[in-house]
Amino acid sequence: MAGPSLQTEAFVLHRRPPAESFQSFTVFSAEHGTLQTLQRIGGKNAAPLDLFDAVALVLESSNQGRTWFIRESRLIARHTGIGRNYEGLRLASELASLVTRNAVPEESRRAVADLLRGAFGAFETGVRPDIVFFKSLYRFARDEGYPLKQHWFPSLPAEDRQDVAALLNLPLAEQSAPAPSVLRLQRRLEDYLRGHTEILLD
Repeated sequence: MAGPSLQTEAFVLHRRPPAESFQSFTVFSAEHGTLQTLQRIGGKNAAPLDLFDAVALVLESSNQGRTWFIRESRLIARHTGIGRNYEGLRLASELASLVTRNAVPEESRRAVADLLRGAFGAFETGVRPDIVFFKSLYRFARDEGYPLKQHWFPSLPAEDRQDVAALLNLPLAEQSAPAPSVLRLQRRLEDYLRGHTEILLD
């Protein structure tokens, strides 16, 4: 008897080394969350997948959805530009790992998919990947329901609140914050998330 099947659009978050004739991927779908998938290398009807791809997938499972086999795949968007900038590649991978290691509740999945779409597009430009990551980390925690604006933001010194507001609200092209300042505020945010949330950062 055939196992369950589903069709979905997803983002490729993680790729493991191939085993035998299959390549293994972790993907994220707005409808289904994180899925473990296998793609037959050189298989028909299946475009080869790469990190950060947005793809349309037809999946089948023989073990009640623990692993899904990619029957068909179609590329929607490929963010090849991310690989041209080391810092952008590192931080895009860090964002992908963040989503991979945290179980996203159903009510937050659409927001996380929108976050990935926007962040991968921004990382591809190579413009201020540090700020793209800071904004993404903040949005991820906010969309998980944590009261950053009400709890974390007011705890900051006035100067830091001004800098955070600029980082979150100004377009990348208008940002002028020095990289060390962005990193310091990112660390403050990470310290808060470790102490006040269940988000797994590492």
